Amino acid sequence: MAHREILRPNDRPDLGYWIPLSFQHVFAMFGATILVPILTGLDPATALFTAGTGTLIYILCTGAKVPAFLGSSFAFIPPLIAISASHGVSYALGGAVVAGLFYCLVGFIIRFAGTRWLDRALPPVVIGSVIVVIGLNLAPVAMNMAMLTDTNNPNTYSLAYISIAVVTLGITIAANILFKGFFSSIPILFGLIAGYVFALIMGRFFPAYAVINFQMVKDAPWFGLPTFHAPSFSFVPILTFVIVSLATICEHLGDTLVTSKIVGQDFYKNPGLHRTLAGDGLATTWAALWGGPPNTTYGENIGVMAITRVYSVWVIGGAAVIAMLLSFFRKFGALIQTIPTPVLGGISMLLFGIIASSGLRTLVESGVDYRDKRNLTISSVILVIGIGGGRLAFNFTKDLRFELAGIALATVVGIILNLIFPLSKKTAKMDS
Repeated sequence: MAHREILRPNDRPDLGYWIPLSFQHVFAMFGATILVPILTGLDPATALFTAGTGTLIYILCTGAKVPAFLGSSFAFIPPLIAISASHGVSYALGGAVVAGLFYCLVGFIIRFAGTRWLDRALPPVVIGSVIVVIGLNLAPVAMNMAMLTDTNNPNTYSLAYISIAVVTLGITIAANILFKGFFSSIPILFGLIAGYVFALIMGRFFPAYAVINFQMVKDAPWFGLPTFHAPSFSFVPILTFVIVSLATICEHLGDTLVTSKIVGQDFYKNPGLHRTLAGDGLATTWAALWGGPPNTTYGENIGVMAITRVYSVWVIGGAAVIAMLLSFFRKFGALIQTIPTPVLGGISMLLFGIIASSGLRTLVESGVDYRDKRNLTISSVILVIGIGGGRLAFNFTKDLRFELAGIALATVVGIILNLIFPLSKKTAKMDS
């Protein structure tokens, strides 16, 4: 439901408008927020809890001046999966805890030194290429979920799975392209529901292909606490997450800039980029401490604000409280767990491609000139190392092993190449 009058960030709507306006934001963030923990083996209910509480932390850190909802970050899916597989989930969460604190450190530096140093270390040619790598690294995950009954066994191809995934993907694409107004902001949620219903229908008429079991919903209590995990800390997971956070920090800068343009206020200056980064970082640290995925400002909710012209922080705060309340409804959490793998695969085929495409968009909109051999070389190396599974490992002692791989290694190499290669005259002139 949209309010016809523009509501500024500090405006509090009447209760009759407030609740439905907040529910709009819950619908917008819901599909993506629960998808990340499902893909990474975390609890969706915990993700809802940490998204809600993290958003309230962000509001507090920014002095209730910036309307932004924080949900699960897709950019951290690859390191969450990789570190969980090699070290364990607790160490992945420990890396996320420190990554959030690194946000705060960068915010502190920006407070006193500005952003020019960040622009020099991470120009669009590096960030755009890294974002492409993040999306394409996830492509095999999406395809395996869409085709295989056992995602670790390539011999378990299922025509039923691929049928569900294709229908889910097709409906999601149609919703993304054809829907107008508020509904254009929730294609993921619409695709999840449509794919789920199709899987139910298939299981009803073809019992051999049933992929949904409601037993866990029946067994779950009505109310209870989300599942919490304590983080553990180790050098390699921490370093991996800190390096990947360089890309998500730049994503934060972009989201804050877009929000500023939509609302008509310069949030870079008031409350200041250092405070928005600190809010994002503390929300991520808080989420990981409780066992939730790292948070990030959500473009879906920015889209809702652009459509409704409701920029009220009170409305965002209301959505955060609703998300928290949903996390304690355990039967609801169990229902989320019944979403079939091929439905998630169909959604992910589009979603992960959009991540990669957003990297291409960064490169295009920033005017990266690939006639410049410097830019061409940097992008080429980042893409091959990141997508090809590049790995750099040292065994210092029997028990001490240092390793960088995939996205983290590609980001480090990209930063180094960008710093050591001299700028072309055209690029240097643009930077000045």
